Order: sequence, then structure tokens, then C-alpha cells
Amino acid sequence: MAAALPWLSAGRTVIDLGAGYGGSARYLAAGHGCNVVCLNLSETQNATNRKLTGAAGLADRVSVVHGSFEDVPEEDASFDAVWSQDAILHSGNRPRVLDEISRVLRPGGDFVFTDPMQSDTCPPGVLAPILDRIHLDSLGSPAFYREELAARGFEERSWTDLTEHMRTHYSRVAQTLQGRYDEMVSRCSREYVDNMLRGLDHWVTGADRGHLAWGIFHFAKAA
Repeated sequence: MAAALPWLSAGRTVIDLGAGYGGSARYLAAGHGCNVVCLNLSETQNATNRKLTGAAGLADRVSVVHGSFEDVPEEDASFDAVWSQDAILHSGNRPRVLDEISRVLRPGGDFVFTDPMQSDTCPPGVLAPILDRIHLDSLGSPAFYREELAARGFEERSWTDLTEHMRTHYSRVAQTLQGRYDEMVSRCSREYVDNMLRGLDHWVTGADRGHLAWGIFHFAKAA
């Protein structure tokens, strides 16, 4: 993802939407010298982010802001790049998120993101087991993002299809959880672990059947 932004350097500004614990922000700030705003809705994660960022000596380049990507608390045209990893799927109003991305991004700026998506050929209804578990009505798709961002004046620069990594990821997590099953049920509950294993299997099955998509999208806002 960072390779899509070769111009990143000191003085450049990035906002990471759904930044979690801030690992990407620290990577960008340390490796490229840019300033990064981490926007995230979980104050528990934000507190950990601030602690890790301070320990890394990057508090002067990474700031952590509590807020939603459906209502970004930043000024118009204030960032050179918008970055997001596997977060936008959690919104119940993805067009609104894209509106906010367009608003805070400067003309000519870059939007680089990943998101678990349904494939463009996914039949209706087959993802219900996945959607029910993560409390969503739908997933975006490559076609959805292309259409919505084009309508907002964005040009697609690249799409790197890495769907096989989605399958590998969920399969590996399931294998590890199954291998440590007894340990995990002693830490939480058997029902929780069993539900997690079923949920992970739905993602693996969806990927195997060609119903899911994942990769790196790079769009540029019109200058």
C-alpha cells in the first residue's frame, strides 16, 4: 500500500480511517517522515495506540483522534492521502464514508485501501452466514467502489487482487484456534470458540467458492 504513495515524505499528511492500534501510522511516520492522523471509534484501541506511539518516539508525527469515518472531524481538503485497512465494511452507510473521504482529501490526493468485499459475481443471499455474524446487511464489491468513487471524481490507478490471501488468513486463524482449542475454552467459553470457528469457516468457504474479494485499491481524486 505504501508503495502506491512514493511521494510520501516529511510534511505530507495522511489520515488512517479505522486505524485500530496505529501500526500503519507508525510505519508510515517512521519510514517516510509524514504526519498521520489515526481516526478510530474505539477508545480502548486509541489508548493503546497512544501508548505504543509514544513508546516509539512518534507522538510528534502521529496523532490519535476519536471519531467515526461517517463524520470525520477534520477540515475540508486537509490531507494528501487517505488510508484505510479492512475498516469500511463495518459501516452501514458506505457512500457516506466515501463522501467524507472525498471531502477531506485535497484535489489530486490519493486514496489507498483494502476492504473485505463480495465478488462482483457473488449470487444474492449466499453471504448471509458471514453477514449475520458481523451484523451487516451487505458487503461492498469492487464494482461498488469503482462506481461510487468514479461518481465522486476519482480515477482508479490500480487494483491488486489478493483474494487468495483472504482465504489463507482465515484458514490459518482457524487452524491455530483449533490447535489451541482447550486453552482457549479455558480462557473464554466453549460456545464463543465454537462460534468463532464456524464464522471463520464461512469466510474460507466464501473465498473458495469465488464469492469474496480482497486486495489493494488505489484511487486518485481529480485535480
